[in-house]
Amino acid sequence: MRNGLTLPPALATFPWRVVLPLTLLVAFSAAVLHSAAGGSMTPYASSQLLRFAIFLVMALIMSYFPQHWAKMAAVPVYVVILLLLMAVEAVGALGGGSQRWLQLGPLVLQPSELMKPGIVLILAAFFSALPVGLINSWRALLVPLALMALPMGLVLLQPDLGTALAIGFGGIVLMFLASIPMKWFVGGGVAAVVLAPVAYFFGLQPYQQQRVLTFLDPESDPQGSGYHIIQSKIAIGSGGFSGKGFGQGSQSQLDYLPEPHTDFVFATMAEEWGLLGGLLVLLIFGIVLRWGLLVARDAPDRFSRLLAGGMTATIFFYVAVNLMMVMGLAPVVGIPLPFMSHGGSSMMTNMICVGSIMMVERWNRQGRRTGF
Repeated sequence: MRNGLTLPPALATFPWRVVLPLTLLVAFSAAVLHSAAGGSMTPYASSQLLRFAIFLVMALIMSYFPQHWAKMAAVPVYVVILLLLMAVEAVGALGGGSQRWLQLGPLVLQPSELMKPGIVLILAAFFSALPVGLINSWRALLVPLALMALPMGLVLLQPDLGTALAIGFGGIVLMFLASIPMKWFVGGGVAAVVLAPVAYFFGLQPYQQQRVLTFLDPESDPQGSGYHIIQSKIAIGSGGFSGKGFGQGSQSQLDYLPEPHTDFVFATMAEEWGLLGGLLVLLIFGIVLRWGLLVARDAPDRFSRLLAGGMTATIFFYVAVNLMMVMGLAPVVGIPLPFMSHGGSSMMTNMICVGSIMMVERWNRQGRRTGF
């Protein structure tokens, strides 16, 4: 009750603290995409707004799912996505030199995107069912690693290193939140350092190896593999404090900046809106991520806590890797910026994460009302 007025239950429980900042971010992204399309709402801005509206409804519907539904869905969802990944290898559509998409009638689906929240869900269910006394056992390590290795291997065959890393990151975060022994993380880190040269020479495709070399020295091939990151840094730097103005970005408007509407949308924004625009984007992401962490902190049981924490970490991975990528702090691995980059698969994945956190937030409120 506020000032003698009582809000209707639907409004009182509506997740305003995440829907409002996300709506602001997507509206801002539509302005950036409008500019990237040369001053037109089509084809990017209008479809971005439509997809957000559709997936927001999906997320709100998800938020009403009871906890036992989520637990029961974990294994079927994981198996179905795994089968879809296998189908990609058999009949998937090619695009950009990779085989990542399934054509299901009018729907074009990228199953690897679904596995990012899918791995969080299956591992949250696994650790919530694992007796506390077995958290130090090999079962707590080997089963999650196997659940991660299967989809990561299939995704690497596409090949899609960025998505495989995102799946692995989500799984590792879940294992950390589940409190498995720290010695295993240390041992895994040491093994990763030792095996990194082997993975580079024998596990990466030639173009992926070139991306690593370009990251280390982009000026070595300014007209070839280093072109993307050089133009991105020029666009970000030229924006200055307040930017060149809406629709006035020369790097994107004159097609110097590659993929200005997808992977490098932050550079497109920074050129026109400057440091102020960048700080606004970071502030909104900070609000969303803080909301996810608070929901995870307040969760009354292990499953809820792991689910909310893992979904928040998945969104964080997207944001952190994309921003580091466009600023030259990480190799270009094709990770879009959540809610800003144009693309249905990315929007769907991140809204599934948001819907899952909304779901846990509703469970938290229900638990407080019942005293549990």
